Amino acid sequence: MTSTTHTLTLDQGDLDVTVDLQGRQGHPFLLLHGGGGPETVTPFAALLAEQRPARVFTPFHPGFGGTTRPDWLTDVTTLARIYVRLLEELGLEDVAVVGNSIGGWISAEMAALGSERITSFTLVNAVGIEVPGHPVADTFPLTPVELSRLSFHDPSKFRFDPSALTDAQRAVMAANRAALEVYSGPDAMADPTLRERLAKVTQPVLVAWGESDQVVDADYGRAFAAAIPDARFELLPVTGHMPQVETPEQLLPLVWDFADAHATDRPQH
Repeated sequence: MTSTTHTLTLDQGDLDVTVDLQGRQGHPFLLLHGGGGPETVTPFAALLAEQRPARVFTPFHPGFGGTTRPDWLTDVTTLARIYVRLLEELGLEDVAVVGNSIGGWISAEMAALGSERITSFTLVNAVGIEVPGHPVADTFPLTPVELSRLSFHDPSKFRFDPSALTDAQRAVMAANRAALEVYSGPDAMADPTLRERLAKVTQPVLVAWGESDQVVDADYGRAFAAAIPDARFELLPVTGHMPQVETPEQLLPLVWDFADAHATDRPQH
């Protein structure tokens, strides 16, 4: 894995974006992490690059993983614009965007923006829209154990011992949480305008959902797919809010096959 920092010049000012890269050749993926931070997708990125001809770019959302968030960067729509700009900076074409949780929200915003550099989007247990009767769980007051119960089909496999953390790890986790609170916005993990804007998406979208997710339930996921023209919905059994962590072997072929089917420059197998 290589890690690089790219300085993007935007209307609001310059922004440094840290990007991890797994894989040296093949189809480019932009993998967007959720509120748990980059480590919730890094092993999946490594697996994808190892098992398929893929180059997997994983940016750290500014404020996560020890990075800096400028005061002007406060919303997911701006993050989506930043990542479209990042693809230009990296010179990438034929990109498959994959996002989990708030990373799925960013992916959806990117789909609403549109980019000729992107050929498909996969939203994995995404947040970002309002679905009456199916609210996104308020995770901020929860302890790690309580959050684990909502997030995993089998939380016993993902036990978390906060006492084992170093001071540095605690500081990063606190900063991650603070950044997530800023990005989640006043409507608690949703943009009231997003659902209407998704109706104009023209690129291929797969909405993949862990059936046991109690942060955002499967009916929320079905509503997400229904908001996007011709989007495909795929329910994943025996997995929860983070299939890339809990059942990567189930998610990986789904992600790869969808990206490969819509790639304009299909790699040789």
